Amino acid sequence: MRFRFSVSRLPVALAAAAILAVPAVARKKEPPVPGPPIIMSDGFRAGAQAAGAALRAQDVGTAATRVAALMPSNDMEAYIAAGLRFQLAVQQRNPQAQRIALTDMFKTNSVPRADAPRLRFIAAYLSYTVGNYDDAVAQLDYAKTLGYSGVDAIMLRADIALRRNKPKEARPFVQQAIAAQKDAGKGVPLSWTDRAISMAYQAGDWVEVGQLYRDRLNIQDSKEDWRTALVNYQAAADLDPQLELDLYRLQAANGAMASERDYQAYAQAAEKSGYYAEAKAIIEAGRSAGKLMPTQAATSQLLKAVTPKAPKEIAGLPALAKKAAASSSGKEAIALADAYFSLGQFPQAAEQYRAALAKGGVDANRANTRLGVALARSGDLANAQAALTQASGKWASVAGFWAVWVEHQNRKAA
Repeated sequence: MRFRFSVSRLPVALAAAAILAVPAVARKKEPPVPGPPIIMSDGFRAGAQAAGAALRAQDVGTAATRVAALMPSNDMEAYIAAGLRFQLAVQQRNPQAQRIALTDMFKTNSVPRADAPRLRFIAAYLSYTVGNYDDAVAQLDYAKTLGYSGVDAIMLRADIALRRNKPKEARPFVQQAIAAQKDAGKGVPLSWTDRAISMAYQAGDWVEVGQLYRDRLNIQDSKEDWRTALVNYQAAADLDPQLELDLYRLQAANGAMASERDYQAYAQAAEKSGYYAEAKAIIEAGRSAGKLMPTQAATSQLLKAVTPKAPKEIAGLPALAKKAAASSSGKEAIALADAYFSLGQFPQAAEQYRAALAKGGVDANRANTRLGVALARSGDLANAQAALTQASGKWASVAGFWAVWVEHQNRKAA
């Protein structure tokens, strides 16, 4: 996948218009304007105006003839002739000719100082387009010295590095461009985020992979987007079972369970964690959705194994609750909270997570993450976000994904 730049076609056309604006309407008796003096012979002026008229009419053949007939005799005329050749090349969609015309313009002393930084960037883009990457980088450096600091220039440097098969060099530029776009309060194009995700994958930076996927979900959050983000993150990040289980739960909460693999993996994760009723419910949901067939051996065996254990798990809750209430440690309370959580009894789960945190002796990051989820699933979205922000370490990414889900629920409620 390649970047698409905001500079692709429109800025080139705009540059051409900017180049031609003053010369096309210049008259001998107009008041002076800042910049180089507009000195043209009557013959050159007439020829330039005729060429400009043909270009405005998009009569490329006539324009080519009239532009070729121009014979500049001074610096300003050379600049204007080069500008007309540039606009002709734009209409001909000839980037090589556009680049040559810009070079001819740069040879003059008549390029307006305010236009020079942007024109140097356009020169860089055109050199990139025709495969002259060394010159593209040189022009970007020149534009930077002139004060050009557009995000498009940063992204162009990234794409040049990619064209040179140097993704490690490209990645910092993509990161810088995304940060600059955010700092400016502008949206980050999905294509930029997708490329950044790919680079973070290659670098094995799972923290950034998770953050980028969350950023992407804040822009576009269909069921398919959720599934892609969660499945890809799980596959890459080498998560421990409890983290993985909570991401399967999030996938289900988004209605993003789409395949046999989704349901089977979720059920297996729940069963391994001792949540037999949850595993049973997921298999039954998969069959009801037509994603799991009764003839599938793996899930049939799993269902057979968890079915007698599920009622025993539920029946054991009162004894576990009594033990949790009597204990000075939070370990029993978090075990009870996890059991309630797996059964979808979220208010009871939230109460026990709070008790576990108050008593201590538990993984606070896990407890805060699941407390936040339990509160959210109970409808307490404000306190859910507050709890989720307390999670750090390996639980931070999972809490972050759930925080995105909570934010989306807030938007829907609003």
